[in-house]
Parts: sequence; C-alpha cells; structure tokens
Amino acid sequence: MTDLAITAADVRDAAAQIRGVAVRTPLLEFMPLSERVGHRVLVKFEGAQHTGAFKFRGAYNRLSRLSSQERAAGVVAWSSGNHAQGVAAAARLLGIQATIVMPADAPAVKLANTRALGAQIITYDRHTQSREEIATALADERGAVLVPSFDDPFVIAGQGTIGLEILEQASEIGATIGRVLACCGGGGLVGGIATAIKDTAPHIDIYSVEPEAFDDTARSLASGRREAVLPGAHSICDALLAPSPGSLTFPINKALLSGGLVVSDDQVRAAMRFAFQSMKLVVEPGGAAALAAALAGLAPRGDGATVVVVSGANVDPDLFASIIAG
Repeated sequence: MTDLAITAADVRDAAAQIRGVAVRTPLLEFMPLSERVGHRVLVKFEGAQHTGAFKFRGAYNRLSRLSSQERAAGVVAWSSGNHAQGVAAAARLLGIQATIVMPADAPAVKLANTRALGAQIITYDRHTQSREEIATALADERGAVLVPSFDDPFVIAGQGTIGLEILEQASEIGATIGRVLACCGGGGLVGGIATAIKDTAPHIDIYSVEPEAFDDTARSLASGRREAVLPGAHSICDALLAPSPGSLTFPINKALLSGGLVVSDDQVRAAMRFAFQSMKLVVEPGGAAALAAALAGLAPRGDGATVVVVSGANVDPDLFASIIAG
C-alpha cells in the first residue's frame, strides 16, 4: 500500500501540526442510541470542531504548510460550505486571503459564516457549471494556491486525525471498537480515518456512508473502479454531493474500507430528529448520514462497539425546524 497518497505517519504528523489549534472533539455515549441500535454505540461529534465541522482539520494542516510566498498569493478552494468555512477560518488565523467557489444554493448559514470569516465568495450553478474549472481558472489568474476539499494529501491526513482521536478516546474509556461509520462525499474523511485506524487496529471495519443518489463510492468499491453520480441526482445532504470519488481518495478507500453503506434522505431526516430529541445534538443532513446508517442497522454486526462519526452541525434554521417537526 506504499503507493497510496498518505500513510499513518502522515496522519500523525498532521496531528502534531494541528495540536493546540484544532479542537480534540468528544467521543460521546448516549444510552438511548445504544438501546435503539442494540449494542454499544459511540459518537465522535465533529460539530464541536471550529466552524462546526471536521473540515478545519484538513484545511489548517494544508494552509499552515504554505511558504511565505504562497501565503502572500492567497488560496482558492471550492466547497458546498463546510470546507469553505474550514479554509476561511484557517486562512484568517494564518493571515491568508481566501477565495471560495460555492454553489449558489448552498445553505445560507454556510454562505454567511464563510463571509463572516473574511473569505471572498464566488457562486456557481452546481447543475450546469464546474466548480473545479472555475476555481482553477481563478487560481491561475491570481497565482493563488488551490486547496481541494478532499483530493489533497495534507487535507486527507488532517481529516485522518479523527481516527487517531477515536482510538485514544476509546482506550481512555475502556471501549473495544468493532467498526467505524463515517459519511462520505469525495472520500477524504473516511479515507483519512481508515489510514489512521488500520495502521494499529487492522481488525476494525471502516464503512463509508453516502446518500442513495450519491452512492458513487459504494458503487466504486463494488466495481473496483471510480464511478460517477448519475445526472440529475438530488439529496438534502448538501455536504456530500461530490460527483465521484477522488483520484487520491479512492485508492485509499478501495484498499482499506470494508464496504460502502447507503442511506435515504428520509433515514437522514429521522436520524436528525433522533439526534435532537434523544441526544440533544444539532446535526446537519450530511453530518447525520453515518448515524442514519447505524439507526437503520445497515452495518454488519460483530464484536465491539460501533463508532459513528457525526461530521457537522451546520444546518439552516428553517430546514432544521421543518425536519424536526416532521
């Protein structure tokens, strides 16, 4: 596996790089959740991270390694919202100008928060335009550094620090882990986590979880090659709408994951309601995908606890209210 984009050593290096800046988010246990699922479930809550999602980890790991010349030139990223906020927050801490290409229909809270962090926003139509092409053209025009949302070794390694924390925190409470469920858009989060965990605990199964219309990673794992999302696909999980697995992330996930799980938007809504009513957590749709899979019993059973990565909490108030109201 030496040809993969990152190693566990890269994740450990990322952990050292972000230590004292990123939040060591909690690993939580909720009796109503474990009782509902039928075995012990632990929740890694990335809603407690800076900007309310895991993305700050990879963004800071990437931006903090730029040279003084690169920092002066600024950065350009594309994102539906959480990577945007992570990059904007990291850029502000490091004194870097950030420009973010975001879909015009991104949640208003994510657009507003990104602007509040000082980033310039360029909007596009996600159904007719290519965010990568727009961002690449901007970066070329300005001489800026591109910061991909998942297909970058430093970004993947930064997200993988979640895996290291899961192992440390489970050990602290005497929990034996059997499987980890993590949401998947482009595959950087689950790939980073798998890289970190499989290095010292190869027996732990890692599963990606995607919305059913954006199940490209699950289909790619089944076929052995990168598959694309079908035209016209829609989902409420705005954070997970990548068109295909990354060229760097897919080889990692193909090598390390035990499988890909798929949830419906209705299962995601039910998970958001359960999180609010029984766990007292606010969770965004994409952030609730892994929890939805656990509640639906989609992961194969076995020994040990299930760890669910709740990846973000950035949801528009009106949408959240309508989902909670059912």
